[in-house]
Amino acid sequence: MAMPRDVGIVDLMIGFPSADARRHYDFMQSQLRDAESQGMEFPAEYMFKQVPNRLEEGADPVAVTLAEMDRHGITIGLVGLGGKRTAQALKEHPDRFVASLEIDPNDITGAVRSIRRAHDEHGIKAVTTFPAGCNPQVAVSDRRYYPIYQTCIDLDIPIIANAGIAGPRLPSACQDVMHFDQVCYDFPELRIVMRHGAEPWEALAVKLMLKWPGLHYMTSAFAPKYYPRAVIDYANTRGADKVMYAGYYPMGLSLERIFSELPDVPLRDHVWPKFLRDNAMRVFKLGNDV
Repeated sequence: MAMPRDVGIVDLMIGFPSADARRHYDFMQSQLRDAESQGMEFPAEYMFKQVPNRLEEGADPVAVTLAEMDRHGITIGLVGLGGKRTAQALKEHPDRFVASLEIDPNDITGAVRSIRRAHDEHGIKAVTTFPAGCNPQVAVSDRRYYPIYQTCIDLDIPIIANAGIAGPRLPSACQDVMHFDQVCYDFPELRIVMRHGAEPWEALAVKLMLKWPGLHYMTSAFAPKYYPRAVIDYANTRGADKVMYAGYYPMGLSLERIFSELPDVPLRDHVWPKFLRDNAMRVFKLGNDV
């Protein structure tokens, strides 16, 4: 069966184009040391071509993203809280967008309070975090994350964490996939979703997903032709319920490129609906009536 386009795809990493996209990465500037990175519009742009994060004068970024979603059969998009555009999208299109909250656990109390407030006020469906981008960096298994993990359990929401070598030119040991082994042991009720590839430890990521029921994977920030083979093989066998689609629009990839390459991903017939929608609906508890 060819890739279905009528399943109501869930995109677990999507956003809104901006006329001033560079400011979204201001938080990272003090950590970048090489001259080239400090001059980049997007700290990992050396890895991407034709980054689509731009906006025509007078265009509505929410409308632009919705049009792209409709064009490619995306029913629901997970967007990060912060800024008026996300607030607009959640208010005007609650059937199309759900929210996540990015946190830095260096302020443990502040992070926990922010999560609880965002859950009460916006019904967030996930917490997200970039360990290598925290300042200072925080390893996935560091004690500073532990109150965050327990809060996610208490609120029955997953945490999405970067795994593998960071795209920006930052040290990446804090995102070594082996850190997830300890976290899964200490928090067996926690639902964790690894994002941004897990390379070069993708084989280890598969081993850990086999081992731990709560550990999952999403394909964010990777063009489909570069999806790790170990992850695709796993999705086609024992991992059919563990691997989920996520894009990277407009941060680094266009939906046109993603969906032109997706049909060539060698997923088995029964895996496609799970990969594109069903797993996300279950793991993020998005409901069956959307």
